Amino acid sequence: MATGTKKIDELAALLEKTGGDAQRLEVVRRTQKFKRSWIELAEALTKVRASKGYARWGFEDFYDYCSRELTLKRATVDKLTISYNTIQTHAPEVLEWDGVAKAIPSYDAVDYFSRAVGPPANELDELDGDADGKPKGKPRGAPAPRDPELVREMKAAVFDEGQPVAELRKRFDSVLHPRPKGAEHLELLTKASACARKLAELLPDIDGLPEKRVRKLEEELGALRENLESLAEPLREQVARAQKRMQKPPKMPAAQAV
Repeated sequence: MATGTKKIDELAALLEKTGGDAQRLEVVRRTQKFKRSWIELAEALTKVRASKGYARWGFEDFYDYCSRELTLKRATVDKLTISYNTIQTHAPEVLEWDGVAKAIPSYDAVDYFSRAVGPPANELDELDGDADGKPKGKPRGAPAPRDPELVREMKAAVFDEGQPVAELRKRFDSVLHPRPKGAEHLELLTKASACARKLAELLPDIDGLPEKRVRKLEEELGALRENLESLAEPLREQVARAQKRMQKPPKMPAAQAV
């Protein structure tokens, strides 16, 4: 049994035995069921943060509570709560699903959708800071507005079709994160060069290979890397220029004289 799981089970048993705080016990129980129903845990975490229940239990802040008591990493907590609030905003009907008659999308898939359309405003408020101005987390920042048709297509893929995040990436990454012409070829050349370098480094450590053959292979691999670099260099410049053009904001039309 994993250490985190064992700790949670022991804590649940202790709170039940000693009559611990009801809300605290409920969150621990939902953490136990995390693998089966992430929405229940995400809902509970959202309520704990809103009520500041962690302060009653002696924790410094929300993330301190999640880390020390629930053994949840900050990145996981943010992904869960942002995904939950994304469902509340974009597909509240999902909260009524039982997970049997209709499968609940994974929080990774909902997180992918959230990153594409931007986290809900209430989640950004929570991450930006509390009443004393202390930062609670690092907002991921909303992306540029998306084509409404693309958003509808993504929403259907996540909530209606229940596609896993791997399929979502295959389907939408090229649209959400377009790559300049030549970028894929440059990546292939870079990987090939790295493989050639790694092989050249490993050859001297392989017992049984004749020294003469090792030297010859090292020379050939060195020549191959030079050839690959000669192909990659112009592409590297081409891709860099294209990336700058893609990042440059569009020019506003000049004001017409009146």
